[in-house]
Order: sequence, then structure tokens, then C-alpha cells
Amino acid sequence: MPVSLDGKLVVAVSSRALFDLEEENQLFETTDDRAYMELQMQRLEQPAKPGVAYPLIQKLLRFNEPEQQRVEVVMVSRNDPVSGLRVFRSAEHHGLKVERGVFTRGAPPYKYLDSLNANLFLSANDDDVSAALCTGFPAARVFPQSIKTAEQHPDEIRIALDGDAVLFSDEAERVFQSSGLDAFVDHERSHSQTPLPPGPFQPLLKALHELQQASSHLPIRIRTALVTARSAPAHERAIRTLMSWNIVVDEAMFLGGLEKGPFLKAFAPDFFFDDQTGHCESAATAGPTGHVLSGISNEHRLKRVR
Repeated sequence: MPVSLDGKLVVAVSSRALFDLEEENQLFETTDDRAYMELQMQRLEQPAKPGVAYPLIQKLLRFNEPEQQRVEVVMVSRNDPVSGLRVFRSAEHHGLKVERGVFTRGAPPYKYLDSLNANLFLSANDDDVSAALCTGFPAARVFPQSIKTAEQHPDEIRIALDGDAVLFSDEAERVFQSSGLDAFVDHERSHSQTPLPPGPFQPLLKALHELQQASSHLPIRIRTALVTARSAPAHERAIRTLMSWNIVVDEAMFLGGLEKGPFLKAFAPDFFFDDQTGHCESAATAGPTGHVLSGISNEHRLKRVR
């Protein structure tokens, strides 16, 4: 019987998302890939330091048991195969069971996400993230400057998500940007009983919910939070939308435009996902952050990759 990833939570992660390779990447961007390859080979025995996605990946792999592998982490990277040697050795050094990888030497790697049945793609490359989102995969560009907070809650995976254009579609956000706050509030009040269409990260939240249900006997837990600029009365449609999906979040923060960073510091996420750069910059001071390049706020980027 052939090997299959069906039924697993599959996380595709780039080398720069999982490990801190910013110094090496600067050489790549200022010279060429051959100099980069040579540096990686020189550092083959030097394990790379953990990157932004490392705490999340480390915790997710704890859902695996010898008799039941529930999570699969796959390297999907623009790195060349030679540089991939260091990536795999770094993973082994840190005790991460990462066995599969796709290395494309500069070519867009997102096209392999379909073959992997990926539930999430984390990368440091704008174009790869945008292309993945356009083809229907939850994806985010990691903020390399994000602080890491995994040690605060060692037995919990804490995931925080923005609402509009991330967990939900950008339907309401388009009303806000075209007609202003009052029109947005009126629109959401009149549509409070109508669930919002799913956004790009709804499938991930659903998959995390299913993973938790399937592994309730394990000591590691998943805790989720909706962190949105919405406020009452626009909160009702968001809550009813989650109810219609039969998905429960543990916390919900309706901030009415307040800066998200201070609230995320209190929540201490292993990852936060938002579609707006300003919110991501604030969130990066609180924990690992991913910019979801979707919706009306990122249309200029999406058009570039279509």
C-alpha cells in the first residue's frame, strides 16, 4: 500500500520560516545563489538557530505518537538541494522529526502544496505566500523579527487569528473601505443572521479543531482566539458565523480598532495571523506573526502573482 498523508495535519514550511537564516539570505540577495550554497556547505555542521515558525512546529509534532502520526511537517523551500542538507541536519539537531522536503533552487515551490494536501504554508517569500493563497491554501509570510513565546505555555498551542480576510471572507472589509465605518456597522447589523463566507484560514481552524478532538487524551492542547478590530454590534455576525461552522474558539477579542499587540502579549500566541501590515507589526512584538496576503488590503500583491 502506498504511503499517504491523508488524514494528517500537513504543515509546509520554508527554510527561513523554520530556521533563522537571515544572515545567509542577505548574502543570497546581494550576490548569487552559488555564494549562498558555498556558505551553507561551510556551515553544514553548524545547526541553524530556531526561526519564527520553530515553536509552533515543535509543539505540533507533539501530537504524534508511535502508533499514530497525526501531524506531518514538510520542508517546501526555494533553497537548492545542497543547502537542504543543512536544513535537515538542523532539524535533526533540534529533535524535530522532519523527513520530507521539496527544494526548488529559486523556482516557486507553492505548486507542490496540492500534492501534499497542505493545511498550512509558512514562508518568508511574499510571492510564494500570495500564490499559495490564490490557489486555495492557508498561507502566511512570517515576520522574521517576531519574538518567540512558546516557553510561556509549554503544554498549549496558542493560535490567534484575525477575522475579516483571514478567518472570514473580506466581504465586510470591502464595505468598510469603500463606504466607511457607519456603513460597515449598518451592513453587519442587517446581515447579523447571515454567516460570512469562509476566509482563507477557515480550513486551518477546522483542521486544528479536528486534531484536538482526535487527540484529547494527550497532554498538549490547542487554544484558539479570534482577535478582531470589530466591536459591537458587528461582533454578532462573527460569532454566529463560527456557530454555523460548528467551530468553537476559546477566546474572542472585539477591539474596536485598538492596537492588537498589547492584547496578544497577554494571550502569548505561538502564532498570530492577520491580513494587515500594521496589525502584524504590532503583533510581532507579542509573538510569532504571519501576514496573510489576502483580501482587499493586499489586492496589489495578489494581482502581481496572477
